[in-house]
Amino acid sequence: MTRALDATAPVRHLAEAAALAVRLLTGRSPHPVHSAVLLHGGEDGLTLSATDGALTVRLHVPATVHEPGEALVSRRGLADTLAGLDPPEARLVAEGSRVAVRVPGGRFALPVLADTWPPTAELPAETGRAPGAALRTAAAAVAGAASREHALPIFTGVRVRAAAGSVSLLATDRYRLAAATVPIESTAPFDALVPAGLLARVAPVLGRAETVALHCGGDLFALSWPGGSVTTPTLGDAFPDAQFDRLLDVAPECVAEVESDTLAHAVDRAAAYAGQQGRITLQSIEGALLVRASDPLRGESEETVKATVRSGQATRSYQARLLGDALRAFAGEPVQLRIQPALRATEVTTATADLRYLIVPMRQPDPS
Repeated sequence: MTRALDATAPVRHLAEAAALAVRLLTGRSPHPVHSAVLLHGGEDGLTLSATDGALTVRLHVPATVHEPGEALVSRRGLADTLAGLDPPEARLVAEGSRVAVRVPGGRFALPVLADTWPPTAELPAETGRAPGAALRTAAAAVAGAASREHALPIFTGVRVRAAAGSVSLLATDRYRLAAATVPIESTAPFDALVPAGLLARVAPVLGRAETVALHCGGDLFALSWPGGSVTTPTLGDAFPDAQFDRLLDVAPECVAEVESDTLAHAVDRAAAYAGQQGRITLQSIEGALLVRASDPLRGESEETVKATVRSGQATRSYQARLLGDALRAFAGEPVQLRIQPALRATEVTTATADLRYLIVPMRQPDPS
C-alpha cells in the first residue's frame, strides 16, 4: 500500500515514535499488516499508525511534508533503521515499491507492504484529564500487581474507575493487590477493566506529559497525550466490589514505619537464602524490623533494619519477590507496613495513602 509521500522529520522524534510503536504492540498475529506501521503525511505533519487487530496506536511527529501521501512498511524495520541514524533530520520518500529513508550520504529503502490497511478504532469521547506524572506512577505500580495468567482474564486487568474528582486504579493476582488514586478533572464517570500489560508499557510515556486525557466509551478505553494516543478494547469482566472493599478495610495489629529502599535492599539480600519457596520472615522488634531467611542448602541470613514500630509486635513470612515488588513501588519514600492478624493481607502504604499495596503472608511451615 503506497501513495505519494515525501516528508522531512527530526530523526530523534521519528525514532522515538517508531520505537514506541514496537514497544506498545507486542502481540503476535498471522496477518502481516499487524506487524506494519502506516506512515501518513498531511497538513499537520507525519502520523505513524499501528495496530495488532485489537490495540491501536497513533503517534504524531512534527515534519515538513513536501508531498502528502501514505505508505505501509515494516514496524520493526523502520524502528531499527532509524535507531542507527546520527543526522538530525531524515527524509522519507515513497519510491515505487520502496520507502527510502534518506540522510546526507545514505539511503535506506524499506519494502512497501501491499496489504490493505484495516479499519481501526477511533478515540472514544474524552472523559477526564489527569496529571501525567501521577498517572505514570500509579499505572506502573498497580499494573505490576496484575496476573500474567490469561486463563483468568479478570486478573490480568487493571480496574480504572473515575468519580468525584479522582480516578482509582486497582489490580490483583489473588496473592497481592495494589490500589492507587489520582486526581482528575472528570467530565463523566466511567468504569473500565484495562489490560495491565498495556498500562505498564505506556506508563513511561505518560510521565513525560503534563496532562493525559482519558477516554472511555462502549467497550473501548484510550489514553491520549500531546503527540500520541493508544486505544484498546476493555476486558469484559467486572471486579466484585464488595469483596475488594473488605480487603481494603485494613485493621492492623502492628504498624512499622521504615524507609522503603532500605527494607527492599535487605529483602533482596535475604532472597539469596530464601530457598525454593522464596520465603523470608519479617519480625517486628523494638525500634527495628528483623529480616530473616534460611534454607538447608543455602544457609541462613539475619539483618536488622531500623524502623518505628507501633501498636504491638508481629512475625510474618512473605514471598521475597512479592514483598520486594511492593516496596519498590514506593522507591525513595518512607512506608508503613500495616500487619493484620493471622493470614490477612499486610498493607504497604504511605502517610497519604495515594497508593496501597496488599500482600498475603505465607503460611508457617508445619513443624513436623
